[in-house]
Amino acid sequence: MTETKVGVRRELGRTGVEVTALGFGGGPLGGLFEALDDETAAETLASAWAGGVRYYDTSPHYGIGHSERRIGEFLRQHQRDEFTLSTKVGRLLVEQDPQGRMDEAFQVPATHRRVWDFSRDGIRRSVEDSLTRLGLDRVDVLYLHDAEKHFDDALRNGYPALAELREEGVVKAIGAGMHDPALLTTLVQETEVDAVMLAGRYTLLEQSALDTLLPACAERGVSILAAAVFNSGLLASARPAEGARFDYGPASQELLQRAHRIADVCEAHGVTLPAAAIAFPLAHPVVAGVVIGMRSAGEARANLGSFDTPVPPQLWVDLRAAGLIDERAPLPVE
Repeated sequence: MTETKVGVRRELGRTGVEVTALGFGGGPLGGLFEALDDETAAETLASAWAGGVRYYDTSPHYGIGHSERRIGEFLRQHQRDEFTLSTKVGRLLVEQDPQGRMDEAFQVPATHRRVWDFSRDGIRRSVEDSLTRLGLDRVDVLYLHDAEKHFDDALRNGYPALAELREEGVVKAIGAGMHDPALLTTLVQETEVDAVMLAGRYTLLEQSALDTLLPACAERGVSILAAAVFNSGLLASARPAEGARFDYGPASQELLQRAHRIADVCEAHGVTLPAAAIAFPLAHPVVAGVVIGMRSAGEARANLGSFDTPVPPQLWVDLRAAGLIDERAPLPVE
């Protein structure tokens, strides 16, 4: 284990599965927003590993399998007990003739199409397919993925399938990865999930998860992985650029202005916006780690540097006094 904060490990629920406080998000390795070659992907993964990252998250959705393949190729170079790996279910990849087309969501050839499937058989097939792409004998954590528009199916059929896999020992921990904190709250309250991956709803800009999800997780002993802590890019640089994204779309002027106000406070304390954005979610006791997408070795090193940057406690006090963070949010300490 590295001695930096990156290597601090936290348990997911009561599963015995541990994740490093900084996790690697595999979306960009699938060609999210921009095409990415295998060499760049390998360099990115190696840079994160060298900095102490030992939790890697991916999905069949990310680049219709490219992310899983690239992460698997890298992780096979290391002992299996050195890292924690999660992937997701809910979309099956069906082979098709790309006919010169690119995938609609990622910058890769459209060699496959996605078919929603939260059935028991679909989930088991998805796991088998993922293991084939990864080239590994197991994953540690399995999430229902992007089930907002298929929530009843995921809850009534998908969750029991995951629970069965956990009982069989195929995976050690189960949960869901979604944007909607209200639906995740229902899942936490009505099932025995171990962890949820919450995208973009407990960040410096957006803390709506404090309403129900974070209290429910605290009550039920469920861990949260805070993903999209930069809100798709708005908080990823010292100053948000014009045209910066929020939740995968153009950020509104209101959000841009709010991000600049937060950046003003950060600058007054000699801290960058990304460093504050990474540190903030980890103060909540149910948050086991933050998961950040990385697409280059330089980006990985920058995230590692931001993660290990000390943030003066007064910065959080000033942000709260300015009404820029929710009064209910626990404040990080140095």
